[in-house]
Amino acid sequence: MKPMIDIHDLHKSFGDNAVLRGIDFSVAASEVVVVIGPSGSGKSTLLRCCNGLEIAERGTIDICGSRLLDHGRMIADRELNRLRTQVGMVFQSFNLFPHLSVLENITVGPRTLLGLSRAQSESRALALLDKVGLTEKVAAMPASLSGGQKQRVAIARALAMEPSVMLFDEPTSALDPELVGEVLQVMKVLASEGMTMMVVTHEMAFAKEVADRVAVMDQGRVIEMGSPAQIFSAPSQARTREFLQAVLTKGTAEAA
Repeated sequence: MKPMIDIHDLHKSFGDNAVLRGIDFSVAASEVVVVIGPSGSGKSTLLRCCNGLEIAERGTIDICGSRLLDHGRMIADRELNRLRTQVGMVFQSFNLFPHLSVLENITVGPRTLLGLSRAQSESRALALLDKVGLTEKVAAMPASLSGGQKQRVAIARALAMEPSVMLFDEPTSALDPELVGEVLQVMKVLASEGMTMMVVTHEMAFAKEVADRVAVMDQGRVIEMGSPAQIFSAPSQARTREFLQAVLTKGTAEAA
């Protein structure tokens, strides 16, 4: 069975700065792969390449059975737009439409891109708001929501397109610490339901609990990949051990 995400020899630079240096990476159907590593290691760029927000100069990307990138050449815009309906993405900055209500934020995609009727899209939106615990916010405007509520609406909006794959780019990094848990709980439910997920995060406890595999990136390369037990208990790379020690020490200090 082919992977839902399959990446080979991916290279991406911004000017003289090589951000991705030959990435080989795959995510199987219903698998949760969490990507960790220091800031600037290329994690978010890798994720953005997976839905065409960034275009790599070299390599191939296959996603949901379609070739997104073929040795540096992107698929046509029409095909890219079709593919993006299968690949949901949740950003760290929410990206809700500020002039639309919660309900309108969730229904606009299915109505304009999938051709659903107002009744169909609203029925789907209400079910998803119930799933993320925000039924009472259906008529609210984004400015009235907390950060955690905004992110849960963003997740519901992505799910409204019924994607085959969900990409999460540090979805809790912009949240106050007490709001992180409500977003991670929604993601745990998605994982338990078999959603294929690729998650860039600094939440090590989430990675330990939910990931099927953890990928460690450093300086544009995947330096190690394995089960959470292997990565967190017996990493093979000194750089992984150094990174985890720094992250866990910081977390302990903040908790104190």
